[in-house]
Amino acid sequence: MGYEAYITHAIISKYAEDKVNLRREDVKAYRDQVGRLRNNLAEYIKEHPDYNLLRMYHAGSVAKGTALRNLHDMDVAVYIKKTERQPPDSELLAWLRDQLVEAYKNKNIKSEQIRVNTHCVTISFQGTGLDVDVSPVICDNDTTDYGNLIKKNSGKRVLTNIPLHLKFIRDRKKKCPHDYRQVIRLIKWWAHQRKKEGDFRFKSFLAELIIAHLFDSGLSMKDYIYALEQFFVYVIKTGLKERIYFNDNYEKGKLPSKSSAVMEIFDPVNPANNIVGTYQEADRHEIIEASRDALDAITEAKYATTKDRAVDCWRRIFGPTFNN
Repeated sequence: MGYEAYITHAIISKYAEDKVNLRREDVKAYRDQVGRLRNNLAEYIKEHPDYNLLRMYHAGSVAKGTALRNLHDMDVAVYIKKTERQPPDSELLAWLRDQLVEAYKNKNIKSEQIRVNTHCVTISFQGTGLDVDVSPVICDNDTTDYGNLIKKNSGKRVLTNIPLHLKFIRDRKKKCPHDYRQVIRLIKWWAHQRKKEGDFRFKSFLAELIIAHLFDSGLSMKDYIYALEQFFVYVIKTGLKERIYFNDNYEKGKLPSKSSAVMEIFDPVNPANNIVGTYQEADRHEIIEASRDALDAITEAKYATTKDRAVDCWRRIFGPTFNN
């Protein structure tokens, strides 16, 4: 018997719904919570037209539809108008925290629920236990959604555009309404298992962009086992040495010259931003080895002679919660 008799696309799909994906009711509750934050800020800005905070966008995995069940926080971007009174970058988060305390002081959010974190200001909600990470985006004027985000590792500014990031994934979702984002979630869940085992460097954005590249190149997402297999084949075959970029918002000629970075995967809204520019050769090697192990597990599961053996193979990919 082959793998189709034991582990099928339908089984992987059910596992994703039961164990991987953020529950639909939680998605609604979390989005509603962020929506109330946005509405409150919009109301305050309207009443204080000279206020430096321009607008707030829901960002991150919940907004993109790629959130996992182990979600503990959500991302929000607050656009800030650049002014002479704006503090230096080193003091920006403390300043933003004070601004948010003022904006929400009459909205049942206590000042102690708003605190400065390493790269953002975190608002903690007592009802859901959810944290909302608010990151400042500094823009020169209020007529564009391009602005500079302060990177959490280096403290450097990087140009971004939150609405265009959301549009990037939604444009592909329109072509493949459910399966496209499901494959991203499954890859993120695989990476999550590796991170629990040790220091595995593989950001969620990296999963999104590799899947986008494969999707744009014609890979079907309809069969999850095949799509996962081809993801791992791509990583192993290219060694992640292939440049990945997207022409949704800029032409190829806007890309920088070849750099010394071990990998080059470019932000779809900013050609100057190599999202893996700080990854080291050891990081690349570990991703390749983890992909090789996952591909071996899928191959072994195909030829498993018992269901228990096939399940054990898939547990190497998804962890102990895989039990079919």
